[in-house]
Amino acid sequence: MYDVISMGESMVAFEAQTFGPLREAEDFKKWVGGAADNFIITLARLGFSCGWFSRVGDDEFGRFITRWIRGEGVDVSRVKIDSSRPTGVFFVERRSPESNFKCYFYRSNSAAANMSPEDIDEEYVAQAKVIYPEGIMTYCGDSARKTVQRLFEVAVKHGKTIIFDPNLRLTMATIETSRSVLVPLMQQATYVLPGEDELRLLMDCVDTQSAIDRAHSIGIRQLVLKAGAGGAILAPYGQEPKHIQGFALKRATSPMGAGDCFVGGFTAGLLKEQTLETCVRWGNAVGAFCTMAYGPFHSCPSMSELQAFLAGKEEISR
Repeated sequence: MYDVISMGESMVAFEAQTFGPLREAEDFKKWVGGAADNFIITLARLGFSCGWFSRVGDDEFGRFITRWIRGEGVDVSRVKIDSSRPTGVFFVERRSPESNFKCYFYRSNSAAANMSPEDIDEEYVAQAKVIYPEGIMTYCGDSARKTVQRLFEVAVKHGKTIIFDPNLRLTMATIETSRSVLVPLMQQATYVLPGEDELRLLMDCVDTQSAIDRAHSIGIRQLVLKAGAGGAILAPYGQEPKHIQGFALKRATSPMGAGDCFVGGFTAGLLKEQTLETCVRWGNAVGAFCTMAYGPFHSCPSMSELQAFLAGKEEISR
């Protein structure tokens, strides 16, 4: 029995270690990058029993990904090796210390983009308490989208808690296409955790309250809206939305992966049977930890570190 199983696209990231256009960068740091593995590594570090599956190429990058995720204590026994397609990669450009990063993705016809519904082991999924299908995979092609939809079907069939972050990607599809794919999945999920701006776009609303009301009216009942450094908005059906403040940081390094780690912290609270408000607070805290290092999960805490921080006994300073 696993606490959580996630499925999604994982790539090898190369992050420039100098500022400026990518064409000028010569030194790079290599790490594993993907929403589903950021999420699952966060939970493994917090002490939960976790599994992750995907497809990777039969290449050095694929071996790097599976070794890294396995090294974090995550089961990778259902990962498929695709000998006909490569593992995807992306590059992270850093323009200045004050600006955010820009990513360049090379995933066309990658192994993960060609996952199929047959890659889902129903027995494996059925033994987990919580399932996380990665929203970005719905953009990777028809086969990957159908795989995400199949995972939803299996999770619903077995009565699993489904955590879904739609991860809206307007560089990969129009908002109309995104709505047609993501909204039906949001309606099936137990908890939906979009960004505040993402929900407004998906619900075609100009303000957040209208977007929440629209989502509730079409059956999306358990909403948590991520608001970055501002914290999050807890908006369950039948209750007034409540803003839950984030944590002030002395020195944030990078926001890369903070949203994925927020979802991991929130899920940890659910697994520990905390109130929804406490779950959001845990998400805020883990997201804050994430920003303390370059890389999407590299500074995520253990459960003891998280609890010490929440109790005011430890300050995020790394």
